[in-house]
Amino acid sequence: MAKDKKNELSEEEVKKQVEETLDQALNDSEAETAQAENAEEEVVEESAEEAEQETKKTSIFDRLTGKSGGKSGGKSNKADSAFEELKIQKAELNDKYVRLFAEFDNYKKRVAKERIEMMKTAGRDIVTDMLSVVDDFERASKAAEQSRENGVAVDLDGYTLVQNKLIHILANKGLKAMETDGADFDSEMHHAITEIPAPSDDLKGKIVDTIEKGYYMNDVIIRHAKVVVGK
Repeated sequence: MAKDKKNELSEEEVKKQVEETLDQALNDSEAETAQAENAEEEVVEESAEEAEQETKKTSIFDRLTGKSGGKSGGKSNKADSAFEELKIQKAELNDKYVRLFAEFDNYKKRVAKERIEMMKTAGRDIVTDMLSVVDDFERASKAAEQSRENGVAVDLDGYTLVQNKLIHILANKGLKAMETDGADFDSEMHHAITEIPAPSDDLKGKIVDTIEKGYYMNDVIIRHAKVVVGK
C-alpha cells in the first residue's frame, strides 16, 4: 500500500509538472504570437509609410514634369498657365521699368541742360537792362567824334575810361557783341529794320548798317541786332 501511495504521489507530481509545463508552453506560445503580431503590425505600418512617401514623391515629380494625368494633369495645366501669366507679367513690368528708366534718364539730361543754360544766363535781366547804358555811351562817343570833326574840342578821357570799365565788367559776365557790319543777314540773329539798295553787288543780302547792336551772353542771344539790309 505504501508503495502504491508513493506511485500515486509520483503520478500526481508528474501530472502537475506536465500541466505546469503545458501552461508555460501555452504562455510562451501566446507571448511569441503577440510578439509576432506586433512585429507584423510594425512592418505593415512601415510599409504604409514608405508607400505614402513614395506616392508623395511621385506626385511632386509628376507635377514638376507635367506627366500626371487626370486631376493631377489639371493641376499641372493650371500651374503651367499661372507660370505663363507670371512670365507675361514679368515681361510687362520689365518693359515698363525700361521705359521709366529711359524717361528718367532723359529728364535728368534735360534738367542738367536747363541748369547749365540757367547758369550761363544768370543775371541776364540785369545785363540786358545795362545794354541801354552801353548804347548811350556809344551814341555819346559818336557824337563826340562828330564834334571833333567839326572843330569842337571835347575831352573824352574820363568818359572813355568809364565806358571801357563798364564794357569790361559786362564782358566778364559773358557779354559779347555781335559782328554784324558786312555779315550775311540771318533772321535768327538779326531784325531787319529796312532794306536799301546795296552800295555794291557784294553787299546784296548783307548787312549794310547796324542801328542797334546785338549781344550774346555765354553764347546765348540776349538781344537781336537791328540792322539795315542791302538789296
